[in-house]
Amino acid sequence: MHPLSAVPADVHREFTVMSREWCHLCHDLVDALRPIADEFGWRVVVVDVDQDPALEARWNELVPVLLHGETEVCHYHLDAAAVRAYCAGFPLESEA
Repeated sequence: MHPLSAVPADVHREFTVMSREWCHLCHDLVDALRPIADEFGWRVVVVDVDQDPALEARWNELVPVLLHGETEVCHYHLDAAAVRAYCAGFPLESEA
């Protein structure tokens, strides 16, 4: 049994966007992501890295960054094909 199969799939269907309020690339990424996330039933959480010194130090010039948990899906610009492939393959389940 896959470890995620014990938990409802929708609990894990959440993207985090590391963002900045004043960042137009961040807004563009979120705007492009929302329809894809909606299509696959994923939630989008936007985190302003400037509100937390540790996040600002970690992500600084990389924003926007699209994460699923600790996994970086893409940054700077939305890679729609990668996001769709990622969503379509989640959660990973064994055929056994």
